Amino acid sequence: MAGPPHVLILRDPRESWKRCSLAPLRGMEDIEFREYRIDRQVDATGRILLNHEAPVLSAADAGADLMLVDSSWRRLPKLLETVVGEPVYRSLPALETAFPRKSRIFEDPEAGLASVEALYAALALLGAPRPELLDAYHFAEAFLAANPDLPR
Repeated sequence: MAGPPHVLILRDPRESWKRCSLAPLRGMEDIEFREYRIDRQVDATGRILLNHEAPVLSAADAGADLMLVDSSWRRLPKLLETVVGEPVYRSLPALETAFPRKSRIFEDPEAGLASVEALYAALALLGAPRPELLDAYHFAEAFLAANPDLPR
């Protein structure tokens, strides 16, 4: 039996760890953080890379490793320039965030989620739920209540 999917998180170092929803996941098994650097490429070959314009995750994607890019929507294209290889682009179904988002300088997409919400949802939909990902997330209960169809 294969283990849980390996999660690679490409993280923007300009984002504060203090406000990062993924910070409590540091050191968890099968979750690897890499800091973005303009001079370093990250190979995503064979990994599911979440992209809100891609086909929705399906049962056929189960067992695949995952890559998540953690940054502001404004800086996302810059980070994606360093992603190489042949990832499998997938999106999440329509889900409701519980994170109170406000940006004074950039409009977030309507369907945007906090990074920890997106990661939890993706793994749950891939058949590898990890409830512990939400243990330290302040809005976990509200997120799960707002999305009752998510596998637990």
